[in-house]
Amino acid sequence: MRSGLLLAAAVAPFASAIRIVQSNDDGWAEINARTLFNSLAAAGNDVVLSGPAENQSGTGSSDSTPKTVDSDGCQYSSCPAGAPATGANATDPRLNYVNSYPVTSIKRGISTTGPALWNGAAPQLAVTGPNVGQNVDVQAFFSGTIGAAVYAAHTAKIPAIAFSGRSGDPTAWNKATPIYSKVYADLALNLTTTLIKSGAPYLPEDVFLNVNFAEVTDSKCNSASQFKFIPTRVTTGLLSGKDAEICGSTRLPWEADVILLRNACYVSVSVGDAADKTTADAARQKIAYDKLKPILSCL
Repeated sequence: MRSGLLLAAAVAPFASAIRIVQSNDDGWAEINARTLFNSLAAAGNDVVLSGPAENQSGTGSSDSTPKTVDSDGCQYSSCPAGAPATGANATDPRLNYVNSYPVTSIKRGISTTGPALWNGAAPQLAVTGPNVGQNVDVQAFFSGTIGAAVYAAHTAKIPAIAFSGRSGDPTAWNKATPIYSKVYADLALNLTTTLIKSGAPYLPEDVFLNVNFAEVTDSKCNSASQFKFIPTRVTTGLLSGKDAEICGSTRLPWEADVILLRNACYVSVSVGDAADKTTADAARQKIAYDKLKPILSCL
């Protein structure tokens, strides 16, 4: 496998553009989500963001009817006190909040907001994040970013990718864009575009991709071109069956081991089972990794 990032391919042919629903758990006005939204849209995709009105990190797969916004308004003053339970940006109807959990937010994006903007059509792909902070090992079971992706893949039957980045703190959409947000958006766009260009169906049924980006600083891993995408596992695999044969081995590295390596510019890419948030079986791993082969590297 080769490790070229195909960044030019990620922004050139609009013929590969599709309908994408996006969500997260850090809130609809967080800068990571907005930066990725802008990148996906600039590449020609028809993107609708449907995220929680407030930071809902750690809420997993919780789901609840949206409620009227309280006296504090939405995060970063992105909607006023007493605003309706759901709403859109005044100047861009593609940017939407839902005053509830990440799962509730993406559910509304899939069933209501997206189709309303797409003349009744359904989304073709779901992306969540990039989360502020990594989501590996047991974090996967509590992450709202992963919870939303799993809802899309398991319940709504839409191929889904959950993106998370090790660097950063929650930041408002209208602040200066941090370098890590730009790098993570470039990497996420690259992987998303590679998957789209592989053709539908984009992923096997009932799986999601759990993608984690390594730390970005001003002096280290500060460009997407420095990163390599590494096939990994969500879980350790000590008691599980063989993985798909990748790089001459039938045991993939654990994503926690890969993403926490110091001074390594890696992206861990795990094929997760959307039914239980663990590692998918070897057959479905192989299908997903064959689609991503142009950007994958061996550890």
